[in-house]
Amino acid sequence: MQDLWELGSSPKVIIGMIQKHIQVSDKTKVLDLACGKGAVSVQLAKALGCTVKGIDIIPEFIDYAKKKAQEYGVENLCEFKVGDINEAIKVQKDYDIVILGAVGDVLGTPEETIQKLKGTVKNGGYIFIDDAYGNDKSSGRYHTREKWLLFFQSAGMQLVDEGFNQEDELERLNDEQQSFIVMRANQLKEKYPDKAYFFDSYIKSQQAECDELENEISGVTMLLQVV
Repeated sequence: MQDLWELGSSPKVIIGMIQKHIQVSDKTKVLDLACGKGAVSVQLAKALGCTVKGIDIIPEFIDYAKKKAQEYGVENLCEFKVGDINEAIKVQKDYDIVILGAVGDVLGTPEETIQKLKGTVKNGGYIFIDDAYGNDKSSGRYHTREKWLLFFQSAGMQLVDEGFNQEDELERLNDEQQSFIVMRANQLKEKYPDKAYFFDSYIKSQQAECDELENEISGVTMLLQVV
């Protein structure tokens, strides 16, 4: 992963949605959960001048995020902490915008995830969830858009906007990221030949995720508001 900065949500998509729907000032507080290497946090602070707190469980990612904040000149706007987001959401409160960049069930079921995130924002605040809509071919791991809407309605949340991955851009990004992963995995295989099977398995799992995203599900960034 050392060659990749944008590991989850698209900074461009999130910044565009915020500019379209949310009034932002230097008083705006943003929480970036599972922030990875800080790509969203840093670029958000740079583009909009708001304060951002990023939390991720991997110390090396947080170190990298801090370096990128300095590189972009926003170290005074960004705070990065190592931590488990399952614990962080219990104490992080009163944010204007909260971003969850981790796809899947890291915070529980969709219903549990929405309720936990809702507790971190102010009344009328906004939440970004980066996930996927399942289609007729997808496995039961991914809920349809209609099912997500029911989750939002039950939680008192309104879907304000949604940003989908463009097919050609998605394929380009997947190919680029997969080439880096294969290169680094092969280097590790040479260094640790007894663990070659592990690295080969990881390459296959990443390719399977790319194929699934391109053919069976629709990656989406959802913008919600507490109503």
